[in-house]
Amino acid sequence: MTWHDVSTPLHADITVWPDDPPFEMTPAQRIASGAGCNTSLLRLSTHTGTHCDAPWHFEEDGPRLHEVNPDIFFGEALLIDLPDVEVIRAADLTADRLPARVLFKTRNSDHPADAPFRKDYVALAADAAARLADDGVRLVGIDGPSIAPYRQPGQDTHHILLRRGVFVVEGLRLAGFAGGVYEFVVLPLPLFNADGAPCRAFLGR
Repeated sequence: MTWHDVSTPLHADITVWPDDPPFEMTPAQRIASGAGCNTSLLRLSTHTGTHCDAPWHFEEDGPRLHEVNPDIFFGEALLIDLPDVEVIRAADLTADRLPARVLFKTRNSDHPADAPFRKDYVALAADAAARLADDGVRLVGIDGPSIAPYRQPGQDTHHILLRRGVFVVEGLRLAGFAGGVYEFVVLPLPLFNADGAPCRAFLGR
């Protein structure tokens, strides 16, 4: 099996959600300045780059990241390629029952990770989120900055998924991958009491 990193690299120019702080990695110690080792300081939102949403992100009584069962981080995932949709709706999904892990590849993956933020990214409509939850999907990933459309009134997509225990991964980079079944691994930072965290993610086949 060959593993492919489908994470968004973190660097100073990475696109972030409007009003989130820019990603910063600043020197703490440097050998070149006489220190015994090189260390750095990080400043970023928990929803920077490739990241996950724990239910507590939108559900006040939902589990926080450390309370999510890590079994969901490993296993087969169905990658669905929808290159021509503006919003993913239930009608865009296969009639067959969806598996436990579903990833969506859209035109978002063609948008550079350091380009200006676009409000018209592809995301899931509420009826698509309901279909996933009804089918028993436990993890959904997408190649956009959010699983929900920009400033969605009521944030129905997030609430439908997170209220029903669907783990959400956002900011994947899926350009070059055809639709089909892959092994999928996502590794959130082990943050305690967190609403989400940056992740490293891999596809394997």
